[in-house]
Amino acid sequence: MSLKRALLLAGVLFSNLILASPLRLVSGEDYAPYAGSALPNGGMLSEVVFAALSSSGYQPSLAWQPWKRGYHATLKGSYDATYPYLKSAEREAEFLYSEPLYEVTQRVFTRRGMMLEPDNLQHFIGKRLCYPLGWLPPAALKPLLEQNQLQRHEPPDLLTCAKLLALGRDDFFVADSLLGQQAIHLSGLDPGQFDSSQAVVSKHSLHFIVPRNHPRATQLIDDFNRGLQQLMANGEYQRILQAHRSLTVE
Repeated sequence: MSLKRALLLAGVLFSNLILASPLRLVSGEDYAPYAGSALPNGGMLSEVVFAALSSSGYQPSLAWQPWKRGYHATLKGSYDATYPYLKSAEREAEFLYSEPLYEVTQRVFTRRGMMLEPDNLQHFIGKRLCYPLGWLPPAALKPLLEQNQLQRHEPPDLLTCAKLLALGRDDFFVADSLLGQQAIHLSGLDPGQFDSSQAVVSKHSLHFIVPRNHPRATQLIDDFNRGLQQLMANGEYQRILQAHRSLTVE
């Protein structure tokens, strides 16, 4: 065998070993139907992430941590990547983002009869927002929070927010339509106790993110995006979404 051919084969083998190396992921709990250790296959987006990475030759492992802790542990190098996250200027300064995993539409959830609509922010003044610890507050509400015209309560998860609304201790929470419905369902409360806004607070996408200081950050994102595109092209992405939506209460 010629030296040139031997080096070429060695390069291929080395590349495959890198692709097959373990990839340490972390995500957070109580984000049904998207992520959670008690959900089938870790939730809808966990299944998408694992399928995309596997199709690119990776062998991912997943740990569950509180959202804020997992985020900072990933930045410090304890994990290679985390998900699912919305974009923000602060996060984009520290992380590279994948192509969108899923598009979310956020609405305001209140007790029945309160009817808070995001197109009239004056009605939110003096109210109490329930928003889980580590979550990024909606941009539309940031001015009210910064001016202390809106109180923010930060429980560990959205299920707790649903319960606090029912008890009258908080006034509203903001969540993706599917996420909010699932939180109410899993809380065991009657969905008839709640309203959701007709108007949309915002539309965003959720992403797989890798710290910019990771030695292979660009490669990981490129490989992930390639795997995600393959899932969308062969119909597997839509199959995963449909399977998890069928488990979610409408």
